[in-house]
Amino acid sequence: MTTQTHILLVEDDSEIAALVSAALERGGFRTTHLDGGTNVFQVLEFDPPDLILLDLLLPGESGTAIARRIRAAHPVPIIMMTAMTEERDRISGLDLGADDYVTKPFSTRELIARIKAVLRRTGPNLNGPKPPVAGYKFVGWHLNTRSRELTDPDGTRVDLTSAEFEILRIFCEHNGEVLSRDKLMLMAQGRKVEPYDRGVDTMVSRVRSKVEPFSTSPSLIKTVRHSGYVFTPDVTVIPT
Repeated sequence: MTTQTHILLVEDDSEIAALVSAALERGGFRTTHLDGGTNVFQVLEFDPPDLILLDLLLPGESGTAIARRIRAAHPVPIIMMTAMTEERDRISGLDLGADDYVTKPFSTRELIARIKAVLRRTGPNLNGPKPPVAGYKFVGWHLNTRSRELTDPDGTRVDLTSAEFEILRIFCEHNGEVLSRDKLMLMAQGRKVEPYDRGVDTMVSRVRSKVEPFSTSPSLIKTVRHSGYVFTPDVTVIPT
């Protein structure tokens, strides 16, 4: 890489931080390490990272609270690192806007693969290759694939995390097609759904809350029992 990708590692365990930092440096990344959330926003302002690795259990302000504050102000991708293995903890991280998570103990090889997968998904924001289309329109909504922005029929911008953007982009590309949870996860995050992993359902639910905020019976993203999800509206492709 001519310009090193900058990873912000927020981890209070010095041994884990040293292990991860060394692996990232071997992988060609530039790493900034913080042992808590105190200086996260200073780094975001003065040396913006391309991705944040954020431990969930931190002294002082929790990783959950830090993630919530980051996501309220910044679109930077976040991968949560947690020793918690229960489903509700993983879902909690995704609900906060995390793009992915790894459960401790993890291999550094897996972690770097997850980082690269997330960075590929957020490539247009990092001067990566241009997407094949400029955007999509459906029932008055506009998804701009260049700016990665969503606007509602009134022209109001609706905030999306990078994971939410990817899910909605995939739905637009495959409207009318029933997509299984496995296929959605593979296309969105480059990996298969793990047993008892409800992360895809959480992300779909979050997208639904953005495009159908007042609907008690969703009509744009429908659940197909035992099969997955289908995006129902007609979609217009906006060419580059």
